[in-house]
Amino acid sequence: MDPQPTAATRPIQLKIADDIRMWIESGELQPGDELPTLGEIMERWACSMNSARGAVSLLKSQGLITAGRGKAPRVRVPPARVVRSSERHQAEKDLARRPERERSSVGEAETNLGMSIQEQEFTTKYATIEADESLAAALSIAAGDALLRRTYKSIDPQSGRLLSSSTSYIPLEIVSGNPDLLDEQKEPWPGGTMHQLSTVGVEVMQIVDEVTGRMPTTVEAQAWGLTEGIPLLFCRRISLDADDRIVEISDAEYPADRTELRFITPLRPWRKKKQVTRKEAQK
Repeated sequence: MDPQPTAATRPIQLKIADDIRMWIESGELQPGDELPTLGEIMERWACSMNSARGAVSLLKSQGLITAGRGKAPRVRVPPARVVRSSERHQAEKDLARRPERERSSVGEAETNLGMSIQEQEFTTKYATIEADESLAAALSIAAGDALLRRTYKSIDPQSGRLLSSSTSYIPLEIVSGNPDLLDEQKEPWPGGTMHQLSTVGVEVMQIVDEVTGRMPTTVEAQAWGLTEGIPLLFCRRISLDADDRIVEISDAEYPADRTELRFITPLRPWRKKKQVTRKEAQK
């Protein structure tokens, strides 16, 4: 879409922010370029210092610029984007049947983040909890039933920022037959959840991804290294077996400025209509 100003009557700080935003959208200002100084803004738009600061604050809240104490505002440089495609579900299922040597060499770090798990600070925490009303409804079980909760986090050791974060819930009765599945020291597990479930006779036959979004809390923004105005995406992955039993739900969060969620949906062909002969049409 071509750069467009905000409709209706605009206060001066919105007009300034609109003009600068359109410079960014048109490419006149490139990522990393400095914005006009507050003095230059005041002179160019004949406005007060408060209006100039308000315009910069508005651009910051829209996630278009970065600015800090003692630093000149600059056009935000987009971070590297990670593509998370629904095609990976089939790839993970196929991988679960491969030898351990192959399973241990490929995981979310390699497929989604493009880096080996050795390059990350990877942590896992397991706990047995009781399902509250919300989790019980999501898993179609009774409130109070035992769950295995697994929390996964990966941190970039150079920046100290989160690379990935997710929490998995599995009804304990499903995995209790294999004690290794209750031991967090076994992580990272070669082949991931698909292979773990296969060791107790469970084959995942369907996965549903539910995606929502919201603005982050200050703690979340700090952990992910988010600039002002960048929302978080939340994806709940629901795994079902051949009997449509929910065997796991996994809640993950992703920064919207560096994540592309790609959903691949195969469509069945229409059934071919039977060719009607002229004699049949005349009957």
